[in-house]
Amino acid sequence: VQHLIEKCLLFHMNKEECVDALSKHANIKPVITSTVWTELEKENKEFFEAYNREREEWLSETETMRRIQKMLAEIAARDSNGED
Repeated sequence: VQHLIEKCLLFHMNKEECVDALSKHANIKPVITSTVWTELEKENKEFFEAYNREREEWLSETETMRRIQKMLAEIAARDSNGED
């Protein structure tokens, strides 16, 4: 389970997302994933504090990029329709 949790971390998942993913895709009971995640957090407190900070930054950057792409698509659509 620890190895699969590490994979979840590579995909910037939080605990809830990881529990759901492992339950759905690996048939691991949520209580097992949750327990292992909690123990990993206890053993690696500094890592998870940094991970959570960096994850929030990544999510913010991802949302900013999504908004920029949406604006560019709207501008391109408007330009292709001949609007000013």
